[in-house]
Amino acid sequence: MPYAFNRFGKVTVYVKDQEEAKDFWIDKIGFVLKMEQPMGPDFSWIEVGPSDDEFTTLVLYSKEAMEQQKPEAVAHPSILFSTNDIEAAYEKMKQNGVKVEDLLKMPFGTMFSFKGQDGNDYLLREDK
Repeated sequence: MPYAFNRFGKVTVYVKDQEEAKDFWIDKIGFVLKMEQPMGPDFSWIEVGPSDDEFTTLVLYSKEAMEQQKPEAVAHPSILFSTNDIEAAYEKMKQNGVKVEDLLKMPFGTMFSFKGQDGNDYLLREDK
């Protein structure tokens, strides 16, 4: 019998500066702080998400701490976010100073790439 998976819980993104990453995701992208808890003198467990009601979160984990714990785990994941209004999201992110690529209108949907505070690439796609 297969395991009963019913949704994604957390996606970890390894960041150089947790405070800078938290500010980026909250102030520029519009996410909310879901949890922040110290994990020692040098870093915290920080989770952000699209809304208070959303179950799935991004964990903004210290890249330096993970390199010491498990160096092979630090590769950046490919993350695709979803929105119901791609043009509004695109304009808001541009206004907030997020580095965005051109909107791509494809037969299967509209999307664009954007860069996080560490220069990592993300994708936002419209789901209707």
